[in-house]
Amino acid sequence: MPLRELKDPALLGVGMTSQRTRDRMAGRLEEAGITDERVLDTLRREPRHLFLDEALSHRAYEDSSLPIGHGQTLSQPWIVARMSELVVAEAPQRVLEVGTGSGYQTLVLSRLVPRVFSVERIAALKERAAERLRRLSAHNVTLRLADGGHGWREAGPFDVILLTACASELPSALLDQLADGGVLITPLEDDTGQQWLTRVRRQGQHFEYQRLEPVRFVPLLQGVIR
Repeated sequence: MPLRELKDPALLGVGMTSQRTRDRMAGRLEEAGITDERVLDTLRREPRHLFLDEALSHRAYEDSSLPIGHGQTLSQPWIVARMSELVVAEAPQRVLEVGTGSGYQTLVLSRLVPRVFSVERIAALKERAAERLRRLSAHNVTLRLADGGHGWREAGPFDVILLTACASELPSALLDQLADGGVLITPLEDDTGQQWLTRVRRQGQHFEYQRLEPVRFVPLLQGVIR
């Protein structure tokens, strides 16, 4: 739903959350190397400020990650754009996101792929994300409260699995739920503690790892917080 068709001023934004501010953000992302026009148009259109507490909404279009509570963050726009670009390059039909968080990355994915399944381990974050996604008519998203390391076996296999938290070793359940030829996009930590955005492609029972660029994410944690 294009924002120009919406009447709610909170969705349209004003001042530091206005369309002009979103346009400037998209311009910076393009200068920083984001080339997929579908991704740029989506980030230009969607209200990132609604995925933050009101006190932080004026910072929504800065090039920085921002806190969303419970020790979690909303990733900086470049990371959201880069990961989304990697997802859409695969032309997937079904995507699993591990770590719903605020729901902003989920929303962006929902505008770019047919079906999005997203798992969040913290109940309060999952409920707030669900409310935002309903408000923005992201009807092709299904959320679940669960340990993300277990994936969502009943909904798989997935063409793409996207992790929004970092691990030193990938859970075998997630690799198992990739379709043959599918891709897992994730931050991975090496032996020195450096995190790398990594693309893992499944070919039968073989998995090909490709390091892309250094990143910084919160850790992938186990268990559910209700």
